[in-house]
Amino acid sequence: MVRARWEHFEHMADIGVRGYGATPEEAFAQAALALTAVVTSVDEVAPREHLEIELGNAGDLELLLVDFLNAVIYEMAVRGMLFGKVEVHLAKEHLKASLWGERVDPARHRPAVEVKGATYTELKVAQEGELWVAQCVVDV
Repeated sequence: MVRARWEHFEHMADIGVRGYGATPEEAFAQAALALTAVVTSVDEVAPREHLEIELGNAGDLELLLVDFLNAVIYEMAVRGMLFGKVEVHLAKEHLKASLWGERVDPARHRPAVEVKGATYTELKVAQEGELWVAQCVVDV
């Protein structure tokens, strides 16, 4: 049975985010949760507010992943939010994502770092056996 999950991987002064899933959509969603986990525990983020992100014409899934993660980082910074639940839908080169989260509460979330942006370093979106993997290094 395929289990969606995320993880971090080391990369010099920055950090890698990696999402796994049965589909590219699940892998993208897990990579977005890995972004939150760079800052705080995903389990500490309540789904109090909802927002949508729509992107298209990235050229391929890898470029779309970077665009998506940068859109999530933008929303985190501008809205002062963290996201604990993410759903992604892909149709060709178009992405629509639903994100649920809440505003940062420094006392409860204890933010460790600020994610500045997703990069093309170690960028990969590919199927590996039964799982899809979506990964890149993020600048912190």
